[in-house]
Amino acid sequence: MQSKNKKLIYISLLVAQGVIIGLLENMIPFPFAFAPGAKLGLANLITIIALFTLSNKESFALVCMRLILTTLLGGTISTFLYSAAGALLSYFGMLLVKQLGPKRVSVIGISSTGGFLHNVGQLLVASFIARSWTVLMYLPVLSLIGILAGIAVGIAANYLLEHVKVFHHFQRN
Repeated sequence: MQSKNKKLIYISLLVAQGVIIGLLENMIPFPFAFAPGAKLGLANLITIIALFTLSNKESFALVCMRLILTTLLGGTISTFLYSAAGALLSYFGMLLVKQLGPKRVSVIGISSTGGFLHNVGQLLVASFIARSWTVLMYLPVLSLIGILAGIAVGIAANYLLEHVKVFHHFQRN
């Protein structure tokens, strides 16, 4: 059993890593000219690790803290709205898919779900702001990118969860 302080330090380190990854990713010019606005979603790596090493309440708090801090350090209200919609829909979708169990869906499958749903959340906000559903015509392109990025992030998360001893200490069934 971990002490409360160890758990708080662990959560704080994950939040800090997520914020740093998110800010660094925002600084990288986007390589796919055919899909402006699409990103790799590398900070989702931290969310996936949190899903497998923290309670639902703690992992949700981590996602919220990461969103708020990333916005305060390098965002605007509109980026917060897009990020929050994407992150929350992605988080709850991954949590739901994770409930199917490891025999039915892998970490990579959970991450792919998150990549897809993150884009759905952002496009729903965009269509609300634009007051037009035509924004959703961009969903097939973003879905493909989100699923592929989710696979890449899922592979990385799977590797880290298996090989980093600290994660074994906090890992949940």
